[in-house]
Amino acid sequence: MSKSKVVVVTGVSSGIGRAAAIQFAQQGCRVFGTVRNTAKAHAIPNVTLIEMDIRDEVSVERGIQTIIGQAQRIDVLVNSAGVTLLGAAEETSVEEAQTLFDTNLFGVLRVTKAVLPHMRAQRSGRIVNVSSVLGFLPAPYMALYSASKHAVEGLAETLDHEVRQFGIRVSLVEPSFTKTNLDLNAPQTVAQIADYSQELEIVSKAIQGNVQKAPPPQGVADTIVRAALGAWKMRHTPKGEASLLAKLRRFMPAGPVGKGLRKSFGLA
Repeated sequence: MSKSKVVVVTGVSSGIGRAAAIQFAQQGCRVFGTVRNTAKAHAIPNVTLIEMDIRDEVSVERGIQTIIGQAQRIDVLVNSAGVTLLGAAEETSVEEAQTLFDTNLFGVLRVTKAVLPHMRAQRSGRIVNVSSVLGFLPAPYMALYSASKHAVEGLAETLDHEVRQFGIRVSLVEPSFTKTNLDLNAPQTVAQIADYSQELEIVSKAIQGNVQKAPPPQGVADTIVRAALGAWKMRHTPKGEASLLAKLRRFMPAGPVGKGLRKSFGLA
């Protein structure tokens, strides 16, 4: 089945997106991976790199049209590109929040809107949005990142109801800590409020520790491939911590879940 699939993966410069593109290619798919600058990007075997800035609607339209021109169809879209931000909600400026949402939510929307006319015309397609366990859990000192992933989840669930009439389904992949440069080098808010500094330092160290011991992105990529090529279901959590957190959120009382979450972030 996978050999006939044309797959588009956004954000393949590194991390989860790159690992997913590699695994789709190994499955025999025809893979197009988007990067912001092809001149600076490292080649991926059997993956065609397409220059696309998901923050720019013109760039997105041009990139998708280039793919259609070469492949005539798009069977799978994986919205993988994303950014993060560390800092207290009060420290986060509206401009910083807008910048984060411009990639994590509106970037997903731009690419999805550019792809959907082609999927509707062929009456088939699968859209996989890479969310996070922070799409259904809170995250101290990552409020706007968590908010963006909650928004992606609402968009995906609603969109699935709208497009299934055309043979298109939408899914979510919700990883936990993953050892990627995105998490290791998380930018911090420009503003800093002294009252938050002690806890923020504790949380930052806890996040670094969790990322350092986290699995590499290949496991998440494997989950993405299954979500894209296998039987449809809305939510997919990679094996390990992500699956455990999903079960705890669903079946455990809020109190113990909150205590466990605070402990994972180093808070008393």
